[in-house]
Amino acid sequence: MNITDNFLNELDKVYNAPVPPAVLAKAKRSLQDYLCVALAGANAQRDKLSAYFEFAEPEKGEYAPIGCNCCVSLKEAVFLNGLNGHALDYDDGTNAGIIHLGSPLFSVLLPLAQKYKCSYDKLIKAAVIGYETSFTMALSIQPMHKAMGYHATGTCGTLGIAVAVSYLLDFTPKQRKEAFATACVSASGMLKVLDDGSELKPYNVGKTALMGLVAVQMAKAGFHGHDDPLAGERGFLKMMTGRDDIELKKPIHNGTYAIEKTYTKPYAACRYLHPAIEGAIMLRNQHNLTAEEIESVHVDTYFWAVNKHDHCEIPCSASAKMSIPYSVAAAVVYGKAGLQEYDEEIIRDDRLLDLAKKVTVADDEELTRIFPEITSAIITVKTLDGRQLQCRVDHPKGEPENPLTDREFYERFCELVKFSGKSAETADEIFNFVQNGCSDWNKLSELVR
Repeated sequence: MNITDNFLNELDKVYNAPVPPAVLAKAKRSLQDYLCVALAGANAQRDKLSAYFEFAEPEKGEYAPIGCNCCVSLKEAVFLNGLNGHALDYDDGTNAGIIHLGSPLFSVLLPLAQKYKCSYDKLIKAAVIGYETSFTMALSIQPMHKAMGYHATGTCGTLGIAVAVSYLLDFTPKQRKEAFATACVSASGMLKVLDDGSELKPYNVGKTALMGLVAVQMAKAGFHGHDDPLAGERGFLKMMTGRDDIELKKPIHNGTYAIEKTYTKPYAACRYLHPAIEGAIMLRNQHNLTAEEIESVHVDTYFWAVNKHDHCEIPCSASAKMSIPYSVAAAVVYGKAGLQEYDEEIIRDDRLLDLAKKVTVADDEELTRIFPEITSAIITVKTLDGRQLQCRVDHPKGEPENPLTDREFYERFCELVKFSGKSAETADEIFNFVQNGCSDWNKLSELVR
């Protein structure tokens, strides 16, 4: 039995085993997270979406992309769902795999559940195995994969979609393998989209969702892929790492499901920035700190959080969401780092930009060594009157070790849904739809249009 067969067999064991109630509950929360983030994302890029519709003239169909007031073809809806789901960089993910998991996956599963009238329980279980697939693959090839310039959300996310959909739609084992093999060919994602104000990071998720869908369609049509796409000189593992010695991990790594390992973002920025943001907020609140008092700020953190995240020049919101200096400045000035703090008008505030230029960032050998098990930052502030204030954050809010409370999660959900232009009553209805396990996907589609 080859490497690919072994991996798919291990996933099959996971799928056919009883899923613990706590895992199913986390999957519900992951779906709620995806819906509110995608709705807010659609509103945030409303002008660009309008321009896209005007030029592309998408084919009309039966599926409403989340946050869009129209119905388009299945493929168009899947693509736009992914685009909206990652537009704000507010969606879930894991530090260990360096990957966003829910946004590409649910972007495909929801329209297909609507098309094929799948049960709620089946969708949730498919999501669990999709998370497991994407995360296990990412964990196996990181951080070499990132070092080569790949965005694991784009590469490993495609594989997770192929496996999840194959279970959602009752593919045979042979069809499931063909879908996985095709997804290996489709997998792509460039991390260059994070640099210099690029706004294409959400595009990685949109095309991942689309390519995942196409992979399963190709498999269902009977197209045959390589018998062992993961292995060999030209296989996925070697291509994505440049190495021959990659050990493919087993699912349910260290005894917990991948979906249990995900974070929920309380701050609207790249997850690598969160320890520094949280530390800055804590110092601000503990010492009544103002921007005008600060002489300098220094952030020590792990290497991956420094690389491409230490810039002070902020050309646009996408750049601000990737900048530790800007985000620390926003945290000090506003005491938070939500959607408004990354607004295109706010990021031009001279007070923020001047403070950002006082922030330096360096990688710390010890903090790099303990990553990704612990995601740390040490914030040191020097004030003009000679004080030195310091704070260390090891598990920022939203990590599995420091999760949002039920109340915090619900308030964040409602805030994001209301940001999309919907009422508090609609937000509550969407939240309860998922919480109560409803399978009327047409109704959900209407709620999130």
